[in-house]
Amino acid sequence: MWAYPVGFTVLPHVGGFLGWFVNRKEIPVWYEKLKKPSWCPSQKIFPVAWTVLYTGMGYASYLIWNDLGGYSSKAVVPLGLYGAQLALNWAWPPFFFGACNLKMALIDILCLDALAIGTVCSWYRINKVAALLLVPYLGWLAMATCLTIRILEGQPRAETREERIRAGQK
Repeated sequence: MWAYPVGFTVLPHVGGFLGWFVNRKEIPVWYEKLKKPSWCPSQKIFPVAWTVLYTGMGYASYLIWNDLGGYSSKAVVPLGLYGAQLALNWAWPPFFFGACNLKMALIDILCLDALAIGTVCSWYRINKVAALLLVPYLGWLAMATCLTIRILEGQPRAETREERIRAGQK
């Protein structure tokens, strides 16, 4: 039946699209003003990269679900790890773009990294192809984590409200 592979493959795209849709106005306004390292990918690469990555992730999750016979007790940990990392993946754009909170985005992506690695490790014993389909995602997450750190480090230190008051500003 084709509905299961298609459904699993489309699912990651749903959250990714919603994250983009909700935060799309902040990208040209806020993100473009940030100081970014020279190796920061062009904005044109992100939609292409995420389409490929989400497709691979989604299909890989179908392979795991299928190999474990659906939602069984054996599937709780491997699909639970996948679901948790996917939720953190979807949470990153609202932290970064929506709330403009670079520290929360960094905490999110560090937790996401750990869960994504855990997902790959748990999947490798079940289906090596599914685990290997997540390797490009791990590479992209490594780059995104480094980029988040560099962007956070590159911004001028934001003064607190109390520091502005002490300096005689409002």
